[in-house]
Amino acid sequence: MQTSSDRHEYPAHWEADVVLRDGGTARIRPITVDDAERLVSFYEQVSDESKYYRFFAPYPRLSAKDVHRFTHHDFVDRVGLAAAVGDDFIGTVRYDRIGAGGRPATGAEADEAEVAFLVQDAHQGRGVASALLEHIAAVARERGIRRFAAEVLPANTKMIKVFTDAGYRQKRSFEDGVVRLEFDLEPTDRSLAVQYAREQRAEARSVQRLLAPGAVAVIGTGRAPGGVGRSILDNIRDGGFTGRLYAVNGALPEGRKELDGVPAFRSVRDIDGPVDLAVVAVPAERVPEVVAECGEHDVQGLVVISAGYAESGPEGRERQRALVRQARSHGMRIIGPNSFGVINTSPEVRLNASLAPDMPRAGRIGLFAQSGAIGVALLSRLHRRGGGVTGVTGLSTFVSSGNRADVSGNDVLQYWYEDADTDVALMYLESIGNPRKFTRLARRTAAAKPLVVVQGARHGAGPRGHAVRATQLPHATVSALLRQAGVIRVDTITELVDAGLLLARQPLPAGPRVAILGNSESLGLLTYDACLAEGLRPHPPQDLTTAASAADFHAALSRALADDSSDAVVVTAIPSVGEGSDGDAALAEALRSAAAEQPTKPVLVVHVELGGLAEALSAATSTAPQPGASGPAPKTGGTRTGERADPRTGADEGAEADGKGTPDPVPPPEGAHPIPAYPAAERAVRALAQAVAYGQWRRDAADPGKVPEYEDIDERGAAALIKGLLARGQGLTLTTDATCELLAAYGVHVHRALPAPTPDAAAAAARALGYPVALKATAPHLRHRADLGGVRLDLADEEQLRRAYAELTELFGSPEELRPVVQRMAPRGVDTVVRAVIDPAAGAVLSFGLAGAASQLLGDMAHRLIPVTDRDATSLVRSIRTAPLLFGWRGSAPVDTPALEELMLRVSRLVHDHPEVVAVTLEPVVVAPHGISVLGASVRLAPPPARDDQGPRTLPPTY
Repeated sequence: MQTSSDRHEYPAHWEADVVLRDGGTARIRPITVDDAERLVSFYEQVSDESKYYRFFAPYPRLSAKDVHRFTHHDFVDRVGLAAAVGDDFIGTVRYDRIGAGGRPATGAEADEAEVAFLVQDAHQGRGVASALLEHIAAVARERGIRRFAAEVLPANTKMIKVFTDAGYRQKRSFEDGVVRLEFDLEPTDRSLAVQYAREQRAEARSVQRLLAPGAVAVIGTGRAPGGVGRSILDNIRDGGFTGRLYAVNGALPEGRKELDGVPAFRSVRDIDGPVDLAVVAVPAERVPEVVAECGEHDVQGLVVISAGYAESGPEGRERQRALVRQARSHGMRIIGPNSFGVINTSPEVRLNASLAPDMPRAGRIGLFAQSGAIGVALLSRLHRRGGGVTGVTGLSTFVSSGNRADVSGNDVLQYWYEDADTDVALMYLESIGNPRKFTRLARRTAAAKPLVVVQGARHGAGPRGHAVRATQLPHATVSALLRQAGVIRVDTITELVDAGLLLARQPLPAGPRVAILGNSESLGLLTYDACLAEGLRPHPPQDLTTAASAADFHAALSRALADDSSDAVVVTAIPSVGEGSDGDAALAEALRSAAAEQPTKPVLVVHVELGGLAEALSAATSTAPQPGASGPAPKTGGTRTGERADPRTGADEGAEADGKGTPDPVPPPEGAHPIPAYPAAERAVRALAQAVAYGQWRRDAADPGKVPEYEDIDERGAAALIKGLLARGQGLTLTTDATCELLAAYGVHVHRALPAPTPDAAAAAARALGYPVALKATAPHLRHRADLGGVRLDLADEEQLRRAYAELTELFGSPEELRPVVQRMAPRGVDTVVRAVIDPAAGAVLSFGLAGAASQLLGDMAHRLIPVTDRDATSLVRSIRTAPLLFGWRGSAPVDTPALEELMLRVSRLVHDHPEVVAVTLEPVVVAPHGISVLGASVRLAPPPARDDQGPRTLPPTY
């Protein structure tokens, strides 16, 4: 058991699991007195050269004094961290606080420390030192250290590179044959960029090891056909997996060497050769034994199909925690438990390690699902619509995360971001474990490729198997923040597939202008109305009449695509009586050839009960089987996984196993885009509207704006004030005076409100402020409720003030109940509210709306993630439905929105600069034609979180 060393308790919150550069995991934790033997063993495995670089002299072994020094820390002035895999150290780092002249020092007055690393030679190049540097820097900042110094031999180029590549501001000097590096620990834009890039590479690599293994062992394969493990073994084999495949069953009879032609073993340890991925399908009580065997055999990752974990209750949740801890102790990552499996259609891999009986078509869509049943439904719909109906669109990869105990949507996003085989990412999420990180990753991914998300469990608790931090934000707010990050938010899996197929097949529209043409006037009008409802700008439909031929469609579509006044074209078509399949094929070829001539605009087809045309559109892009097409024929019959079906979906898992085969399609002609077809105008237009909004976001994201600098902001003064206020308690709501002082440090000035416990006090306050004044009741039930009559405005003299005071007390009760205040009148304008809050899951969020019923009753608020840029502030003001009231609605005077935007930028800076500021409310903020007036404000402080998204890289804890 780890214990404290000298004078401070063991800092358990410094413990963290991290993903290393090669995708393996390690645990970083403080070194304690219990680690003496581990440290000696670690040092014995380090080469003489590495020891020389660490101590600047031959140093074959550690003395007893060294071991004592390196294991006894006070966790303030002397700190040591170790990176461990299992029970063994693979790297260490320590700092010692120093003062003037480099001598050991104690206390906050000394804000510099000397830092030194040592990494086992066998683990150098895995990013161990970089991860340790991030964590020791975070620890040092927490303990008041602002600067590190390191002395390195010039020949130790690897360690010099660790420091120089970290992105901190640094100085370098050379004296007495030693390179001295000094660098500030305050995160910079460059250091954060370096950290995020390393995180992306490491997490992407960890997923790649799971999706592109060279050797797979299926553990829990039955000796007879049937059962989960045997089904997965068959699916991998029949899917054409290009690597080595092994079956593992602890009950195999002696002498049996294979199952259906697959080499079989009683334990993964008996396999002669490496195993990259183990698919675990044994009862939950046997999983720990299997994981231990996999760890001993250096298996790189696990897909755990087994159920009986957090989804089954508290006992299962603890079993799930233990599973993750055990796997990570061996450097392995887990997909699952309770997973449906993974699929990779790449010709170099062809892995179907899932319960889906057929290998999906290869394509450009990545699919992630937290629900196995929903994953089945999505695979089924993509199969039907991706090849048999509307053209060639298949999957690149599929991941079913199950209980999402370890590998999550964030990890898969990291992989898809750099995956050349994935053009569009589709995700079904039932919980978001780290919304702040997800939003950051989504923004980066969406800038490169579309990301479409549907979220289940929106109106209640997430699945029992998912352990996540609770958010205080309503679902609508989280959705708005995701859209801000470029995520295409949809409400159903049908919309998910509709949008995904359009984005995978067609170019992004340049704007909202839509041309509509077809052979049905009614269908054209329905499409026109749907466009208006979705905020698009449709042209009047062009009716080609029911007599239109394929040549007429070709000519009309060519004209529409060539017209600079349209950004997209929707073609509506109804069947022609008597033409049959020949007519369908001719029409499909006409549309395809016209679209190929102008490939820069998206084309969609709305068809009514016209399976023939949809099939023909598919054939027009060369999806027909060709002689010599490779790939194994899929199995026939229904699914064998009915025992794992989820009653929440009506999907028929066996619907696609029709025995007809799914050969790899021949690529379409160069420059051609498969044309998506939809059975209803509303579905086509909704998908198009989502593509239009995403295209606009992509254009805006190219110039996201900047966070302005204001010369009058006193950041240090605010920090000193916050530190002094927090010294009084763990969390507190500031007094009016303290609130005004803190906000003033950031250029936000609140109109004074003087208490008026008596009529005489009210009169004295009015004389001090100057007439005209307002008299307000600030009791909680009346605050910000002008509609209840608790406010009297434009009181021009003392007589009016005393009369208003008497009216308020007569209507609402004694002054003690009302808590009246007097405030100088502000210029008339529009009352608004500005709020900032640090949500425990989503992070810092800035919100804006009109004060009163618009925000309180109708929920008309807009939200942006902090820090807010100037472009964010401009769009925030215009995002609420009642925004016209700010811009001269019905002849009223437009108000000073630039001053409002500056106010929001200053509040954003305050919260971003000082994470101790966990809530700010400015209400009302009166926006006049010239200037703004902040009439009410409140601020809440709390100690900052130990770790946030700008802290060192960590894997989610095992809740």
